[in-house]
Amino acid sequence: MSPAPAPEQPRRRAALQLRGVERTYREGAGGLTVLSGANLQLFAGEMVALVAPSGAGKSTLLQIAGLLEHPDKGDVVISGYATGKLSDQERTRLRRLHIGFVYQFHHLLPEFTAQENLMMPQLIRGIPKKEAAHRAMQLLAYMRVKERATHRPSEMSGGEQQRVAIARAVANGPRVLLADEPTGNLDPTTAGFVFDGLTRLVRASKLACLIATHNHDLAARMDRVITLEGGKVLELRRQPALAAVRPPETQGRAEG
Repeated sequence: MSPAPAPEQPRRRAALQLRGVERTYREGAGGLTVLSGANLQLFAGEMVALVAPSGAGKSTLLQIAGLLEHPDKGDVVISGYATGKLSDQERTRLRRLHIGFVYQFHHLLPEFTAQENLMMPQLIRGIPKKEAAHRAMQLLAYMRVKERATHRPSEMSGGEQQRVAIARAVANGPRVLLADEPTGNLDPTTAGFVFDGLTRLVRASKLACLIATHNHDLAARMDRVITLEGGKVLELRRQPALAAVRPPETQGRAEG
């Protein structure tokens, strides 16, 4: 008897999908087309670098992927939910539950401590204060800034501020993390520390992570590198020159 065929492996469902997304900004009688039939799939536990020149549409793509902006055509699918026909209220709810954001500037609330900054989005969601405080401390410890829990942003270094911001972005357990130049304001060594913490968090939490960056050294460490050309998303192979460049070793050094 011939062996039975192996069962088909179930197809992975993307945490984030862009389907034929188009976006044109009107300028007088004409318009500037930024995205034209853009398609993208992002999976759990995956880190993808978005590398493109300024003005190519990186921020627009992130805004649309994060449900902060509507595409002119096409659809954004988050964890299996098509969003094209959702109301603004439904989009806001989906964004709060499933998407986290990290920006070049930390945007921490200056009058609150690191722990309180992480508690805030949880309390807004309705999580009890004690539970929110406990999760905040867990995330700060994971990002290796637990000792800064009672410190305000002005009392932290730039690297510490950004690690707290990353922890805050995942406080509500999102499926997707979108980052726009998260290490852009940091020196190379500190950027490496912050990226290491982000990588640990993505792998452990099985987040789907899309990072817009100009840092080719960090891009070379991610699972995939994509770019924007002619309004479309194109996947790039890693250049040998980039892959050979490694970030500074972090062991045995004080973290920024």
